[in-house]
Amino acid sequence: MIENRWNEDEARELQDRAGPDPAARELALRVYSSRLIGRDPDLVMHGGGNTSLKAQARDVYGDLVDVLHIKGSGWDLETIEAAGLPAVRMAPLARLRGLAELSDEAMVNVQRANLLDSAAPNPSVETLLHAWLPHRYVDHTHATAFLTLANLPEVAEATREIFGDRLTLVPYIMPGFALAKAAADAYAANPDAEGLLLVNHGHFTWGPDAKSSYDRLVAQTNEVEAWLAARRKAPLYPAASVGPPPDLSGLRGALASCLPEGAALPVLDLRDDAAMRGFTCRDDLAELAGRGVATPDHVIRTKGHPLVITNEIQQAGPGAMRKAVADFATDYTTYFERNAPNAASPKTMLPPIPGLVWIAGRGIVGVGANAAAARIAADIGCQTARVMSDGEAAGEFRPIGEADLFDMEYWSLEQAKLGRGAVPGFRGRIVLVTGGAGAIGLATARAFAAEGAALFLVDRDAEALSSAAAELGRDHATHHCDITADGAAAQAVAACVARFGGLDILVSNAGAATGGEIATLADETLRQSFELNFFAHQAIAQAATAVFRRHTEGRGTRGERDAGQILFNVSKQAVNPGRNFGAYGLPKAATFFLLRQLALELGPEGIRVNGVNADRIRSGLLTDEMIRTRSAARGLDETRYMAGNLLGREVEAGHVAQAFVMLARAPRTTAHVMTVDGGNIEAALR
Repeated sequence: MIENRWNEDEARELQDRAGPDPAARELALRVYSSRLIGRDPDLVMHGGGNTSLKAQARDVYGDLVDVLHIKGSGWDLETIEAAGLPAVRMAPLARLRGLAELSDEAMVNVQRANLLDSAAPNPSVETLLHAWLPHRYVDHTHATAFLTLANLPEVAEATREIFGDRLTLVPYIMPGFALAKAAADAYAANPDAEGLLLVNHGHFTWGPDAKSSYDRLVAQTNEVEAWLAARRKAPLYPAASVGPPPDLSGLRGALASCLPEGAALPVLDLRDDAAMRGFTCRDDLAELAGRGVATPDHVIRTKGHPLVITNEIQQAGPGAMRKAVADFATDYTTYFERNAPNAASPKTMLPPIPGLVWIAGRGIVGVGANAAAARIAADIGCQTARVMSDGEAAGEFRPIGEADLFDMEYWSLEQAKLGRGAVPGFRGRIVLVTGGAGAIGLATARAFAAEGAALFLVDRDAEALSSAAAELGRDHATHHCDITADGAAAQAVAACVARFGGLDILVSNAGAATGGEIATLADETLRQSFELNFFAHQAIAQAATAVFRRHTEGRGTRGERDAGQILFNVSKQAVNPGRNFGAYGLPKAATFFLLRQLALELGPEGIRVNGVNADRIRSGLLTDEMIRTRSAARGLDETRYMAGNLLGREVEAGHVAQAFVMLARAPRTTAHVMTVDGGNIEAALR
């Protein structure tokens, strides 16, 4: 059941922040109820749904004009602000009601031309539908329960059974001018209705104020949920056993085989809780996969159908996985070629890979160009599984057909939601950084994240990891471990694969400085330093290489696409030893040789191995206390010590991070070590 989260104190607080102006306070209530809707994934998710408010505002002349505040393109109800509900003049919108037809492009143009603020975002494509419903507040959701109801073959009978005449049905029509007219006509035929159900699409409700519209939305959704619960099997999903994890790295490589040469591998998001494992144990899984989407809005995120990886494919290995993906791509291409000639304008085929993968008995996988897209696809996939399961229990899940699905997938206005801006250089790349919560590690994570990569940080400092995770955001991940523990490196890489589906770039950065005269150093101290500063690098490089090879095996050929990268944080100590620093320099020198050895052996496979030699970077290695000690040992003040290089400037963690990014960008560079120390002739490589 949906919880009614309206709180008068919260609503009043938001109004008070808006100030004394009555119009601003009214809009604040629209923002508040919109956020309540957006916070519940069983009502809307990921930019879906719509809310509006009919009000008055002053134009540039100071005249009061009737306006429609409606969600703007690019805004999410969960986090919407007043700026995300731009005001559109109502009179021109009302006048459009008399037209017989209107193209999507003309509709968008009229809406944008009548914004009170020309810098505001584009009003929703459903602006006219909201404008032509004669209610002050209008809410539109894609509630899970209503999507189940909307996709039943006997939706009219079921709706009448639940609501009587309180809810009016609107037949499926693609969003835009025609749907707005049909909805307005349906309302006019039953003006006492409390809401609309758009068949195969979603739910509308309204009210004279924010609370009444929200209350009605929650109540109606719960009425449908109760009706479904009475027809639901117990349990809704079949029982699922716990088995080995799916081969995500092999799947990722297989998916990449259907992408253009040089394109990044997709990012994956596995949902393998008991419910999703149970759903993928259904006997009719393959048949359900061919049905379609829970609402047409989803097709742009997930494609029309998922790829099904059966038990037989899982057992047969990489070749079978690759064939399954290739067969999906062939079917998708045929679907495009079958429908594109019927389109009103020429269409360019999208990449023929799925947005969802159902792995029998193992769960569902969201597929995306980056971690956010994969997460969104997976969330939608979980909702769709619920809609399908409940729909089959209540009668049948019967969504829109292929022709309508194609029109929505290749609708120019819907495509615009995904944006057409410049693609970040490392979009889709998965980067694992050891010592990721330290100064250099976190700076490196920030640098790669700014380029669009998905970051997986590994560190033994749980508190620092938590802080790093909060800074980077939910589409990055962390893993707490001591990288020197037995099996820890392999477990960290496995956790990265489980989270994102693979690994593209390893930044092996973790390390710690150990001092002492080498001639008298305790054997145990040297061994511990080697564990962290050499053997941990070797272990995680081995684990990463195994994943790189799974990607390559999955796609069948290496081609021009990067097969993987390993970047080591080596250190100036590897080539220019410091007095009483041998316990640190010796394993770093071994890591330097490891870099070259790996580059020699892995180069023929397309795996690049490079490193950075940095010096005097404020970090967990070079602490304030160590800076005081080392500068005193050299008879220098701390500022001169830190800037003791040819440039006379302190080198910071961010400079090392940029070196890692530059090496990752260099497609024909391997076995190279880049020095980042401001210039130190004694440490220069020959």
